[in-house]
Amino acid sequence: MTAEITDELKDGILWVTFNRPETRNALTFGMYDQLAELCSTMPSNGSVRAVVISGTGGKAFAAGTDMTQFRAFETPQDALDYEHRIDEVLEAVERCPLPTIAAIHGACTGGGGSIAAACDIRIASTSLKFGFPIARTLGNCLAAGNLARLSELIGAAKVREIIFTARLIEADEALSAGLVSEVLPDEAALMARALELAERVGSMAPLTLRATKEALRRNRAATQVDDSDLIISCYMSEDFRTGMEAFLAKQKPVWKGK
Repeated sequence: MTAEITDELKDGILWVTFNRPETRNALTFGMYDQLAELCSTMPSNGSVRAVVISGTGGKAFAAGTDMTQFRAFETPQDALDYEHRIDEVLEAVERCPLPTIAAIHGACTGGGGSIAAACDIRIASTSLKFGFPIARTLGNCLAAGNLARLSELIGAAKVREIIFTARLIEADEALSAGLVSEVLPDEAALMARALELAERVGSMAPLTLRATKEALRRNRAATQVDDSDLIISCYMSEDFRTGMEAFLAKQKPVWKGK
């Protein structure tokens, strides 16, 4: 069976790759868990100096959570458990003791966008399409911590606008907004630059990098809020079921606001 996430260590750089090209690397719960495990168990003895995360298939970094999994949601606790799981994954990425680089080619949406946002550095090819089109597709919501992370990157006004309009940010806008630090002409150039960047940041003082990462994470964690009522109101709604089934059937949902 083909691994849904691969990881390969080359000269001190760990290359982590989402590997479901037939689904544009849509993320299964197992993939989320594997990514969290990789980040949580990363050695800090110098054998690994940096991590590069990317997607295979030439079309996507990761196109969000595999929506077929949502069909099993029946209770409010299912919704809360899902968002808690995602929060733990994103925190594991942030807490990784090594510098993490998201090398983004193609679609980077939903959960894929959240993972990229949790990395230390993001670079992209000109094919980038980044966003959270949930107001058009599923009718669910992002957890407050996830919104705070995105707001820290590109500002609350931009986050609100792209979610309200369900539009995707392309490469030039992502660069000007500070979402990515560089745009490369194609996937080959992107991965070559990812290697150069990983080697550079991997040569820096590791304690300085770790302290900076953790201090920034703590700054944001200090403002955590209870958003359980908001999560339940969306995931347990008739609209969420309608949106999920419409998306899977490649139809347009009819929202009722309930």
